[in-house]
Amino acid sequence: MKIRDFIAKFFASCFGIGYLPLIPGTFGSIAGLFLVYLVRNNTAAYIVAMIVVVVLGFLLSGPAERAVGKKDARCIVIDEVSGIMVSFLFIPFEIKFVVFGFFVFRLMDTLKPYPAGKLQCLKGSTGIMLDDLIAGIYTNLVLQVVLRLASL
Repeated sequence: MKIRDFIAKFFASCFGIGYLPLIPGTFGSIAGLFLVYLVRNNTAAYIVAMIVVVVLGFLLSGPAERAVGKKDARCIVIDEVSGIMVSFLFIPFEIKFVVFGFFVFRLMDTLKPYPAGKLQCLKGSTGIMLDDLIAGIYTNLVLQVVLRLASL
């Protein structure tokens, strides 16, 4: 195996989390929540971390997919990490929002509402990343509404 293939798979699998035998996407989402927790109190750090993860996802998920030899392989979970980070942007890190948002994101990621399902069909990194970023945007919108309703 080439070193660049190893590096792509290592980071795209979120340090190997994607190779867990059951529900790797869910574990990738949990890893994303951990990252959200680490940067939750610093908006600038949050945005920088989110941009770094998204950029790494676009740079590495396509090469990881080629190295694995399977379209949108289950072991690639950097897309879930990215999506979760988008989900919680500008949302208070409170247990009620975290739990609700986590389940909304997993539902959105599974159902792939338009245009996520169509975008997933694109080749390489674009197809891998965009459906989860759309799921993250939809989740964030739901959480923003819930946040506003909770403050009434």
